[in-house]
Amino acid sequence: MTMKCSGHDMEVAGTLWLHKADRKFLGSDRIGLLEKIGEYGSITKAAKAVGVSYKTAWDMVNHLNNMADRPLVERTAGGKGGGGTRLTQAGTELIEQFSIIQEEHRRFLDSISERLVNGDSLYTFLRRIAMKVSARNVFLGTVSGITKGAVNAEVSLTLKGGTPVTAVVTNASIDSLGLAVGKDAYAIVKASSIIIGTDLHDAKVSARNIMCGTIVKVIEGPVSTEVDVEIGAGNTISAVITHESAVRLGLKEGGHACALFKASSVILGVS
Repeated sequence: MTMKCSGHDMEVAGTLWLHKADRKFLGSDRIGLLEKIGEYGSITKAAKAVGVSYKTAWDMVNHLNNMADRPLVERTAGGKGGGGTRLTQAGTELIEQFSIIQEEHRRFLDSISERLVNGDSLYTFLRRIAMKVSARNVFLGTVSGITKGAVNAEVSLTLKGGTPVTAVVTNASIDSLGLAVGKDAYAIVKASSIIIGTDLHDAKVSARNIMCGTIVKVIEGPVSTEVDVEIGAGNTISAVITHESAVRLGLKEGGHACALFKASSVILGVS
């Protein structure tokens, strides 16, 4: 929400954002992208229509799918066009629900404007600070197990689709977050903490988390390369590795890869 002041006159304006895990999840820009994906069936055309880059559009889609209870966008393979993207039923429903919320938000702002007596109360109302998470990977899951030690605890999460994630946090964190079996929580992992490999199904490694799937995007740079791996149920994990490693592994879109990360690299969060 923003204020526009002109002398003693004040106009209330606002932009609607829905948050999850103290992080921006859904706003009008992302809804606009979803709408264009539904219209064109192409991430390239949708990105151009809303005025963002192809990479930015894919980042938005991956973020939405990871944070949503059900996948909102799915990739279609094959065909003469080489495949594309389309909205799921959940994606269509979300657009409709956001439209309803947006209308109620507009009415709320109109009501605030009418009832505003002085500026001080509104300034106080607007002083809300939200933590912003820089980590690329944020996954919604359900706590399936907690094993406490003397100082630390091992927490098991189950993501949508059944993918397991293991985290090691302090016992104090368990208590402060109020974590318990059956409660929803978020697994947060920095892209730089993820190791990418191939043919690792039977490999013996110390990392507790191994997620295998299909490479859906490779963005090469002179030093670093970003690799996105779809691990099922609409979840996509992003890793940043060296360009040399990406070349040596022969990573290509459509290929198979596994993402590995330590349990100690996982940060847990709750709403």
